[in-house]
Amino acid sequence: MKGLSERADRATLVLHIVPNLKPIHDMNSTPQAPTPGNPRIYVLRPFRPTVTLAVPEPLAAPKACVTPTPPAPAPLPPRQPLPRAVIDPNKPMLKLGLDVHLEFIMAVAQKDHANPQAPRKFTNDELVEQVRQWNAQGLQIFCVQESCGFGFVLHRRLVEAGAQSFLITPMALNGQRKTDKLDARALALRLSRWLDGNRDELAPIRIPSEAEQRRRETTRRRQFLARQIRCLANRGHGQVAEYCHLQLPHGWWGPRQWKKLAALDPWVLSLLADLRTLILALEQQVDALEAEIALRIQDQPRPKGLGELTLVTLDAEVCDWNRFGNRKHIGSYTGCCPGEHSSGGKRRVGAIDRMGNGRVRALLVEAVWRFLRWQPAWKAAQRMQVKLADGPSMRKKTVIALARQLAVDLWRWRTGRCTMADLGWVAA
Repeated sequence: MKGLSERADRATLVLHIVPNLKPIHDMNSTPQAPTPGNPRIYVLRPFRPTVTLAVPEPLAAPKACVTPTPPAPAPLPPRQPLPRAVIDPNKPMLKLGLDVHLEFIMAVAQKDHANPQAPRKFTNDELVEQVRQWNAQGLQIFCVQESCGFGFVLHRRLVEAGAQSFLITPMALNGQRKTDKLDARALALRLSRWLDGNRDELAPIRIPSEAEQRRRETTRRRQFLARQIRCLANRGHGQVAEYCHLQLPHGWWGPRQWKKLAALDPWVLSLLADLRTLILALEQQVDALEAEIALRIQDQPRPKGLGELTLVTLDAEVCDWNRFGNRKHIGSYTGCCPGEHSSGGKRRVGAIDRMGNGRVRALLVEAVWRFLRWQPAWKAAQRMQVKLADGPSMRKKTVIALARQLAVDLWRWRTGRCTMADLGWVAA
């Protein structure tokens, strides 16, 4: 009994301390009043309060410095596709292979897929008039000719007359045999297969606009006049060496050097005076052209080591950097790609093919030598440091490889694909 009394006292104590606890009867259905002999037994259950969860309000964004989102890069200009034929299946086709000369044009015509007709000789005006007549008859006319020193005058006249004209680079059409008639026939057959879908038969070139042609002529004329000046200067050196057995100083036609030549034979001096007059007149034209060229790139950023004349000449020769779709296209345009003769498991790489623009290739090689001095952080050159230090022969080959890479880097820079800092260049 003593033990039951002690437990009852403890239960009462707990109820006083924790009033929320409720008494639980024992297993009997009718509870009895607590007596000293029969105390009420309490079983303590743990208190489980009802908890209401409150959804906290969203926290405000911290007032910290938020990094601004960089602006989206400017979209790249669209690539200029090469000329392609537009064929109307509802009209008969007439294909013309043209072997162009200054005096006449040898033409071979082929209607649809019939055999080529006999060659015919036209003048420029006669051919343009005949194309107009064929166009009036409802024929769709396609012409192809090799690009040469005659420009694009005939091409533009044929387009105005209603024909689709294409130009290709000169190529060997008949192997060891070459006549005007055979060449015109071969061009007509190649044009027919090209129109049928064989893209390997012809490779039409991009036709520059008249504005691009004239802009390119400015830089080419300057180069031509510079060559004429060197030619006249060398002529003066040769005459003095032949008749006086003396050596003329460099730039002998200048005002300071010309005064020192008063002691020469009067007859030889008269010859030099005629040459000097021509040289000074040519130099005036060169100065005027260089002033015009400098205005094209005025206030434009350029990398150190790439002069204004070089950059303007490259831009003029390329005409439009957006004409190239990828790095392979611009690399092939320079003609700095290695030739290859491989068979089976053997691979042999030879000299560059020189199949691109020779003026661009010469400018790039000159620019690479300057970049090696003025652009030590150029990433392309950093990758070839070992080869550049491996003797003179390997150094020259590496410079040619870098010339091709420089064309690719210039294409990336001029089209907005990267900045000078991305290429490791320092601005001038």
